[in-house]
Amino acid sequence: MPLNLEHLASFIDVVDLGSFTAAAEKAGLTQPAVSLQIKLLEQRLGVKLIERVGRRTRPTAAGCGLIAYARRMMDESRAAEEAMTPYRDGTSGRIRIGSGGTASIYLLPKAITAVKKRMPGLDITVRIGNTDDILRDLEANLLDLAVVALPASGRAFEVEPFYRDELLAVAPKGSELPDGGPDAAFLQEKTLLLYEGGNTRRATDGWMAAAGHKARPAMEFGSVEAIKELVAAGLGWSILPGLALKRDRTDRIITSPLNPRLERELGMVLRRDKHLTRGLREMMKCLLDSKA
Repeated sequence: MPLNLEHLASFIDVVDLGSFTAAAEKAGLTQPAVSLQIKLLEQRLGVKLIERVGRRTRPTAAGCGLIAYARRMMDESRAAEEAMTPYRDGTSGRIRIGSGGTASIYLLPKAITAVKKRMPGLDITVRIGNTDDILRDLEANLLDLAVVALPASGRAFEVEPFYRDELLAVAPKGSELPDGGPDAAFLQEKTLLLYEGGNTRRATDGWMAAAGHKARPAMEFGSVEAIKELVAAGLGWSILPGLALKRDRTDRIITSPLNPRLERELGMVLRRDKHLTRGLREMMKCLLDSKA
């Protein structure tokens, strides 16, 4: 059994003040309570620690041997409490975020920058992957927050939708677009370069299937940025999140709403039993603000 820190604190006070009564007054305890603490400490160590010399109390040889260790232990205890202060006050801590590629590039940087200004000591790590893998790690508590395309199914999850993002047709500069935007039949005749996996791809496949067609991409990629470069090079058409196209130069590619229009929704996902630290609350607030 480890030594009791309260007993050690009383032992130090008795040695420093030379009196059980003075030690009791300092600690706000009764003199019998301090005497009992010293007795229990002596029983724990199996040695006599305090002896009376005249009207004062003095440490025995064993007590003199213990006092330096006791002071160090109390110093370390105080240091440990001080080290926890930033976490208790919410100025430090750690957040592990899982996200898809688009959100990690176009939403998270702005939100993380805002959080770090408010809480410089907050440690933020981001893992990028497809929605299924991210949610699996979130459920295993390997992540604290997921920012993914919805839906995110699972009884263990709390889901907060926060960003509606339109999926757009993307074509090389100079391509002709039909009035009202390309429909599934039109795009099926094109060389398609599509994102592989995840809810965004499922939304695309569902949009094609609703019109009685099946997406047959010539190439599939795990990177939206790679797809944009290939489209700009004239190698095909694609369907990409509007969020990923906001800052693209119009001299490289052209975009158009689909016919009918197609949207996806991004959400923040947490475990229902997750403790909402100040850092996590600030991160979620900044993500809400980042869509503006």
